Amino acid sequence: MVADDAAGTGDRPEAGREMDQKEPTPEDPGGHEDRDAELAASAAEALAPADGLPDAKDPQTWKWSVIFLCFYGFMASIKPGEPFITPYLLSPEKNFTTKQVTNEITPVLTYSYMAVLVPAFLLTDYLRYKPVLIIQGISQVAIWLILLLGTSLLEMQFMEFFYGITMASRVAYSSYIFSLVSPGMYQRVASYSRSSVLMGVFTSSVVGQLCMSFGNVNYSTLSILSLGFVSFGLLLSMCLPWPKRSMFFNRAQYDKQQKELAAADATKAELAKMNLDDGQASSPASPHSASSWRESVFVQMLLEVRNVVRRPSLRLWSLWWVFNSTGYYLVLFYVHILWNKVYPATENKNVYNGGVEAASTLLGAMTSFMAGFVKIRWNVWSELVIGIITALQAGLLLLMGTTENIWVCYVAYVLFRGFYQFLVPIAIFQIASSLTKELCALVFGINTFLGTILKTIISLIVADKRGLALPVHSQFLVYFFYFALLTVVYLVCAAVVIIRHYRNERRAGGGANDQATPTELSPVAANSEAEPLSNGKSAKA
Repeated sequence: MVADDAAGTGDRPEAGREMDQKEPTPEDPGGHEDRDAELAASAAEALAPADGLPDAKDPQTWKWSVIFLCFYGFMASIKPGEPFITPYLLSPEKNFTTKQVTNEITPVLTYSYMAVLVPAFLLTDYLRYKPVLIIQGISQVAIWLILLLGTSLLEMQFMEFFYGITMASRVAYSSYIFSLVSPGMYQRVASYSRSSVLMGVFTSSVVGQLCMSFGNVNYSTLSILSLGFVSFGLLLSMCLPWPKRSMFFNRAQYDKQQKELAAADATKAELAKMNLDDGQASSPASPHSASSWRESVFVQMLLEVRNVVRRPSLRLWSLWWVFNSTGYYLVLFYVHILWNKVYPATENKNVYNGGVEAASTLLGAMTSFMAGFVKIRWNVWSELVIGIITALQAGLLLLMGTTENIWVCYVAYVLFRGFYQFLVPIAIFQIASSLTKELCALVFGINTFLGTILKTIISLIVADKRGLALPVHSQFLVYFFYFALLTVVYLVCAAVVIIRHYRNERRAGGGANDQATPTELSPVAANSEAEPLSNGKSAKA
């Protein structure tokens, strides 16, 4: 989701300190392929190794590795049949009813994602990325096989279960690329990986729409084409290099390997002396190992989260991440059902889902890019900006839920997504710029998990057959009231913050005006002051 910098070289400790000053930019791929791309990507792009890697010393090695990983991201995002899954389920080929798709099949996606999100987050780090990417590829193949061969309601629910696994596994791709380069290259490779996924999503939507509009291709043929692409993506994932370290669980083993490599370059006498020292140092370490889990980075970061929630800016944007992303993704999950209700696919073959997704992907990319040039005093105006954009989204949801014109529905959806994508990089910057990289990863993970829990609760009440089982138009009215309530809360908070700011400014005789300088979305300077945290880490004030 943001920017660019030059590669850093030098010894390992300097690279580690540089990491604490700079955070990579999480990516936020667009398109309704967001079912398995956009949703999880934003949460843990920060889940990257913490120090520079030896690969950075060999530019050719890491450049080809990054190119191959971006090619994998592009190919894994090409699923031309994805924008047309809902019309396929409702078509005579599958013959499911709108009620079944709305209240029995689609809700399984949210439940599955919530169930596997935390295990995927932890396994990604513990297994060092690659196995989770392979699991994601297997899940993708399972999705399209079930969609092609399945006929029962239970089989379609299993398809959504595998979708949840695919979405949760996106964290592995989002963070894998940072294991290939030194910290100075994080922002540059983040833009590469984001661009490759966006291009894949856009290409996928365009290919699917061209096949439907001009190729006279049916839904099952489009699904076979998608199966071929995801199978190729699975083969590519098996060929990816295996990173040597990750952030939370594999540090000690990696550091030990680095010591062994350094020892190999020493003279025989020095090597013998180092081995002797290592033996002496390791003998008293065993009694200490019983409490080593308490001193792990992961546990220390969990303890540090308590201090994070006390910061107003981090608290505001974390709450926005939880509540607004919840409504946003519920809209994404059910909007294709709404389109089919307004413009039934069984009555007309001219379905433009792919074209609309391609347009929304482009607009989302442009608004995300534009957000990087916004220059205002976020400590004063954040609540107001969020409130205005949330109000506009609420109006668009009301329009989608009441209109009978499919083109009005399409345009409202594209704008709805564009507004959300505008705020995402701002939220990323506001959260990540004041945290160490490890804590940043954990905060994004917690925000995503809390948002997933909220999505699950709303889905269970509003959409599930065990709850209210509302039809899709009524669901969109519920989402409208949800965003309207958020708008009221944000605007009330904005009024309080602005009044308090100008009251304090008058008392200070205008001095506050000099202190509150505009802030734009740019990398934090490496020499910025750091505020020590309780665990001995540092967070930029």
